[in-house]
Amino acid sequence: MKIYTKTGDKGKTSLLGGTRVSKADNRIESYGTIDELNSYIGLIRDTQPEEERKAFLKEIQDRLFTIGAHLATDKEKALDKLPDLKDSDVEYLENEMDKLDATLPPMTSFILPGGHVNVSYCHVARCVCRRAERLTIKLDEMVKIEPIIIRYLNRLSDYLFVLGRMVAMELGVDEVPWNARMT
Repeated sequence: MKIYTKTGDKGKTSLLGGTRVSKADNRIESYGTIDELNSYIGLIRDTQPEEERKAFLKEIQDRLFTIGAHLATDKEKALDKLPDLKDSDVEYLENEMDKLDATLPPMTSFILPGGHVNVSYCHVARCVCRRAERLTIKLDEMVKIEPIIIRYLNRLSDYLFVLGRMVAMELGVDEVPWNARMT
């Protein structure tokens, strides 16, 4: 099978189910941003020394492929069954967040992203996740998206924030509080 098909050379692509749409379609923008997020999660996974965390991040990547498949499917024409996203996937993120958060110092202010490249990767991924969530909500206003997808993305961005804090603590990087300049 060749990687290139030439079928997109005029700015159109096919959804799962065969419907042709513009590559600038909101649906393409949504699942394209999920793909971008998945790549950042891979980058974060590559920086982690701990096998358990790598496995957790790989699980997130698997779920993002599931979300991408749902967003890329024309529900009216799809013949194949799609992989599922479950409440337990959201709970999985929540449980991991609770575990990480229990070891972190309480937050007393907003913090500035950064301090170490590995911490910054987490914050960049968090921002991409928020964008993916916004684009998916926008898409949901046009064609109904399963509510669990939006919930998962919302929780994932929270997890990425907590992960960034944990990575900073593990690396011995001080969190820099945001001090609002008030003149």
